[in-house]
Amino acid sequence: MRDPAVTFIVILAIGIVAGLLFDRLAGPSWLSRQFSGNRGIITSALVGIAGAFIGFHIAVLLALGSGLAMAVIAAALGAAAVLFAWRMAK
Repeated sequence: MRDPAVTFIVILAIGIVAGLLFDRLAGPSWLSRQFSGNRGIITSALVGIAGAFIGFHIAVLLALGSGLAMAVIAAALGAAAVLFAWRMAK
């Protein structure tokens, strides 16, 4: 992927989708249900975006590749890891 704008949009989209899927499939934790009736869809999407960027940049730092497949896989794994850690911390 040569264009930084395309990379940014792909990582952003992966983070949003991962956050929304996580919120939909995992649901709110017991603690968050006790304090808020809101499901926190926006929060899950933002945490997913952060995880996608973290995963992508770790893959770039480790020089795992430079193609679209690497960006998608690294962003998805990063988003999943950060969303899982965020869920366990709540």
